[in-house]
Amino acid sequence: MATIYLDQASTSYPKAPSVAQAVYDYLNGSAVNVNRGGYQAAYSVEGQIFETREQLLRLFHFTSGKGKNVIFTPNITTSLNILLKGLLRSGDHVLVSSMEHNAVMRPLVQLEADGVTFDRIPCSDDGSLLIEKAEKLLRPNTRLLVCLHASNVCGTMMPVQKLGEFCQKHHLLFILDTAQTAGSVPIDMEELHLDALAFTGHKGLRGPQGTGGFLIRNELASQIEPLLSGGTGSISHTEEVPAFLPDRFEPGTPNVPGILGLHAALCDLEKTDMNAIRQHELELTQYFINGILQMDPTESVLRIIGKRDIKDRTSVVSVQTLQMDMARASYELDVTYGIMTRVGLHCAPSAHKSLGTYPEGTIRFSFGPENTHHEVDFALHALAEVAEIPQHL
Repeated sequence: MATIYLDQASTSYPKAPSVAQAVYDYLNGSAVNVNRGGYQAAYSVEGQIFETREQLLRLFHFTSGKGKNVIFTPNITTSLNILLKGLLRSGDHVLVSSMEHNAVMRPLVQLEADGVTFDRIPCSDDGSLLIEKAEKLLRPNTRLLVCLHASNVCGTMMPVQKLGEFCQKHHLLFILDTAQTAGSVPIDMEELHLDALAFTGHKGLRGPQGTGGFLIRNELASQIEPLLSGGTGSISHTEEVPAFLPDRFEPGTPNVPGILGLHAALCDLEKTDMNAIRQHELELTQYFINGILQMDPTESVLRIIGKRDIKDRTSVVSVQTLQMDMARASYELDVTYGIMTRVGLHCAPSAHKSLGTYPEGTIRFSFGPENTHHEVDFALHALAEVAEIPQHL
């Protein structure tokens, strides 16, 4: 049975064509460490990692930053933990959206025990941020606004340009989680007035798992206490944590094969029209939504969660099967039709509460650049059979 992968919001598949080869060539070639060896092979790998930092500066239009302002971590969750736990202190207040992933919410809930407080800017039942509500949530001690760029549950995008202007007006720091948008939505750190941007390598960038990081302004970096410390290969004569970037936030041996795989993925992305990728993914999204509404116009069997159009959204669509258990439906899609989706709460209970889908969750379909209209047609056919949509609908 052929399989159809519609879980791109979790991790991209297939990866960029050159990724596996780059990882293989490194592991089978030299596999040397970086920032430690005083020989040409190590210098060559260091050069490729530096080039990867430069690629990320270009991708996110961080024109005032340098390579040292790009920090590599194992994943975006680690990045957000470093930024939030290293920055926030007792008495600080934070604003978030009500659509946040647990990568933001769990660190903040942990920090409550240390005297940090937060408020959620409410969102409508399609995931749209009610930005007009933000002003009333401000306090004299509000220090930071942190939010995701787009929901991993329903695909709705946050009004980040307006949020950046809001932060500028009220002298707040602004940190953006780009897990669902990096690689498919153009992002400009300067235009958005971002102080830090957290990214993951294995989703829209189409690199390997275990890669991620953040881009950070010097002014914010100086306020953050490192969450981890250890050997960096630099200033080894002292036991103090380096004060300079990127070493201050990059202790230990990095994921060199992963970063080189990410380098290859970014090379591939630089040769591709990102707007064309986005257009293709959104066409599939609208095609899928229209297909559901044609099958079940009243949404009495299948309910679409979130927007019904492709304005201000990504290629993530959540649905509920109203007359059968969703876990069973997702299982049947997989074992009977070979269609891979994700079911449940998607590590985002706050988002599901905003959308009115807590605690049951949703079945999530998410499309990538390699998916086709034929695959969407088959997914719609399978969904109709699994959900047992009556023929008269």
